[in-house]
Amino acid sequence: MRWMALVSLMIMVSCQPEVENAEADWGSDLPVALEDAVAEKRRVLLDFTGSDWCPPCQALHRNVLATKPFADYAKDNLKLVLVDFPRSKLLPKEQQQANDALAKRFKVNGFPLLILLDSAGVELARMDGYDGESASEMVAWLEKHRAH
Repeated sequence: MRWMALVSLMIMVSCQPEVENAEADWGSDLPVALEDAVAEKRRVLLDFTGSDWCPPCQALHRNVLATKPFADYAKDNLKLVLVDFPRSKLLPKEQQQANDALAKRFKVNGFPLLILLDSAGVELARMDGYDGESASEMVAWLEKHRAH
């Protein structure tokens, strides 16, 4: 009986769709990202995260933000800014101050939080939390707000 359960588990795991991983080009400086966004006619995506302690943030990164479909979309359409609030590592003082200022400016109350900006820094949309969206669903959400 245990053998059958083990075989069933192995089959389920092997049948899970594989997501090809790819790292997008994340920066940490919003003013630089906005400058580049103007020049490149792109939007800016802010990712407010607790990268080393927040399970939904880690799931969002693993299942969406570190996938090839998202990275491919971001490469041509977005400037990406990581606004991290880790607990087990210290950020440089200037970066921590900049992140704190962004959290205050955008009224961040929880993580993860994605905020889409136009190239002038005007908020177009926000996604609070992570409910298991796929990379293709995230790209669809970004495209929906692209026209604004």
